Order: sequence, then C-alpha cells, then structure tokens
Amino acid sequence: METKKFSTEWAGRPLIIETGKLAQQAGGSCTVQYGNTMVLGTCVVNDSPRDGVDFLPLSIEYEERLYAAGKIKGSRWIKREGRPTDEAVATGRMIDRGIRPLINDKIRNEVQVVLTVLSYDDKNTADIVSIVAASTAISLSSLPWDGPIAGVRIGRKNGELIVNPTFEERAISDINVVLSGLNNRVTMLDVDGSEVSEEDSFKAIKLGLDNFAPVIE
Repeated sequence: METKKFSTEWAGRPLIIETGKLAQQAGGSCTVQYGNTMVLGTCVVNDSPRDGVDFLPLSIEYEERLYAAGKIKGSRWIKREGRPTDEAVATGRMIDRGIRPLINDKIRNEVQVVLTVLSYDDKNTADIVSIVAASTAISLSSLPWDGPIAGVRIGRKNGELIVNPTFEERAISDINVVLSGLNNRVTMLDVDGSEVSEEDSFKAIKLGLDNFAPVIE
C-alpha cells in the first residue's frame, strides 16, 4: 500500500496524518501526530451481520502504553499493561459519543475501532489526537458514515480562550471544554469549569466549532 502523508497547522502546532504504513490488514488505519504525541488508529468491520442483536455493535478501545511516555518496566514488574485506567475508559466512551450518532443504527456488522497511544510528549493530550485518528480510520474503512469529524479542547488562561491548551495551561485553566463533530454541528460535548457563566461556555463551544474546519479539510 502506498504511504501518504497529510499535514496542516492547527492552533500553532503541526497536525500530521499518515496512512499506508502500519496495520495494513485493518480495514482502515492511520497514525495521527500532534506535536510529538502520536496515536495509531485502526478500524475493522465484520463482513457479515452479527446474529441476535438489535443495536449497532460498535466498540471503541483507547489503549495507553507505558512506552509512549518513555517508561520501560524492569524484570521485577509485570511486562504488560494491566486493565485500562478509569481515564482510558472515559476517553473511549467520549470518542464513541462523537462517532456513534453518525453511523446508521440499522447496521448490525461488528465494528471495532482501536486507538493506541504510541508516543506522548507531556504537552499535547492524546484524547484529542485519538478523536482525529478514529475519524480517519473509519473514513478509510468500508463502514458507511456521515463523517469525518474533528475533536478539539478549549481552555481559558487569564481570561483568554485557548485552542488545544497544553497540560501546563490546562492546570491553570478555569474552563475545560471538549467537543467533537462536523463543521456545522456538535455531536459530543463535555464541559466543566470553575464558576463559569453560560455566556463564557457558549463562547468556548463556538470557538471549538470554528476550529473543526482545518482538521476536517
């Protein structure tokens, strides 16, 4: 398979999507890099419908790897990761909420999307990168859907809204908005803040919606 690379400048940092290099047996696969955080996204769709189900059998798995942050366990420790952390489970569900509404709920073929964090730079959050990776992998697969989508996080520092804040900026931010969706609508929204007004929350959501375009294009 031919390797292809696409890149754009997004909130002052390069966003790079590469296909045709890893997991070529999957229905759709890609790597998405933002700064030095990289996620491998894969999507596999079963050829035949699953019997006895009355729902869309879609599963989203978000997998963290210790080596992504440079942690290599020694001989005294278990060599493999244990059960997913609560944060990893929550991230998988968050990605699911943004994708599921855009897939025909009459489909009964099993769909598995796996997001594996390959590299983590302690600045750019892997959950936002994973939303882009999941969208790209599904778009490359045989699964019909109304995507692609983008995901973005909005924070606020000293009264100024920030697109995709770093971890340091998130620590002092009084608002945290994560949303995903299409250019003209939001399919997933997660908001928390410290005594933030509805007007300020709306401004953050609007800024996030405006920043979908570079990723989707």
